[in-house]
Amino acid sequence: MESLLPGVVRRVVEGADPQPRWVPRRVLTVVSADVDTGAGVGAVWALWRPKSARVREYTVLLEWYGEQWRYVGGTEGGSGSVDDPADVDVIEIRGGGGVLSLTRDRDPTHTMDTAPWIGCVEVHLGPDVRHLLVGNRRIVVPERRKLAAVWTSRPASRAVRPVLVALGHDGTELSRIGPHDTLDTYTWARLREEW
Repeated sequence: MESLLPGVVRRVVEGADPQPRWVPRRVLTVVSADVDTGAGVGAVWALWRPKSARVREYTVLLEWYGEQWRYVGGTEGGSGSVDDPADVDVIEIRGGGGVLSLTRDRDPTHTMDTAPWIGCVEVHLGPDVRHLLVGNRRIVVPERRKLAAVWTSRPASRAVRPVLVALGHDGTELSRIGPHDTLDTYTWARLREEW
């Protein structure tokens, strides 16, 4: 898996489909890949043997380090089919994680307490969402309505993700999730109406 990831990130940077052409989707399906070239970080969300009863889900983080993309960590877990549509009204976070940047190894002044944090979330989006803003970056929503979003943050704010904003066909804001929120503004508004 680790050997495939730098190529996937390179394909995303070049604007190509992240799925390696030479790897059959029945073996490995790239659900989503996100790269923030300004921060030098990337995330790949993939399913290993997606149609198998022993399917494995991976969300892997990479960093541009030493003039190449390097694996820095990630999560592994079980999963359902990648073809299942996201059953979400607008925006929902269903997973995520993070790791310390590799710069702590290169720069002696960067310790565990001062190294930048690389964070990632798995986002499921509703049918009316066309773009997702991750801080000030705009990501086009893929057909599957599921994507990985990656960012970096200062050590003091490790657990803080950027504001996520779901945009509609015409660019209007449909909903948002703040850095510490678990529900989006659309869902909160619906819950208030029901009370």
